[in-house]
Amino acid sequence: MGVSTNRPEPGVAVVTMDFPPVNALPVRGWFDLAEAVTAAGRDPSTHVVVLRAVGRGFCAGVDIKELQADGHGALVGVNQGCHAAFGAVYDCAVPVVAAVRGFCLGGGIGLVGNADVVVAAEDATFGLPEVDRGALGAATHLARLVPQHLMRAMYYTASTITAADLHHHGSVYRVVPVSELDGAALEVAGQIAAKDTRVVRAAKAAINGIDPQDVHRSYRFEQGFTFELNLTGVADEARRRFLAGGS
Repeated sequence: MGVSTNRPEPGVAVVTMDFPPVNALPVRGWFDLAEAVTAAGRDPSTHVVVLRAVGRGFCAGVDIKELQADGHGALVGVNQGCHAAFGAVYDCAVPVVAAVRGFCLGGGIGLVGNADVVVAAEDATFGLPEVDRGALGAATHLARLVPQHLMRAMYYTASTITAADLHHHGSVYRVVPVSELDGAALEVAGQIAAKDTRVVRAAKAAINGIDPQDVHRSYRFEQGFTFELNLTGVADEARRRFLAGGS
């Protein structure tokens, strides 16, 4: 369990999330993920990073039970951890390929929205259930996956979208059967790894430099409203309703 890194091919670092049962990451998990991605990118032998998960889905976001049990301390920790993990993917010195299967929710959107390339299994679904949890966040990253008005509708309704739909919008590069996901992600990663890493690293820095959206500042802005909802007790009520539903 936890976050692990392996190197199945020259130039390719695979970072895997494993937090049963649904890959809802605790505070420490977000920081561990940030450290793993950053370390992989800093290694000069790494040409590309693949971000994947094992278990029932890619990522169900934050550990709601931890938030409810530990109060504001966990809230501050998880928001700092998410910011670190999302930022690590975005700022990674080499391209990050996200391999997504099953559900990709909440914080999972933050990871995938900041990735360079997204390969998804046919069963993958994407969404932000934040309004049902009394929180805000990752609209910054959902806006990188879908057009503005669709993002707003999905955010307000807490609805999800399929991998096929995201492929239609151009934000998912390939959609493959579940059994072929890891192979497809490694194939794309291999194509990137075969290039001159000096050029690709420069390309990653250049693309980030011309990005029209400041993902760091906009996500932190969103989190200010999450803190307000928690200070007023609204978020606590929403989390209680969610946990009472047995999800």
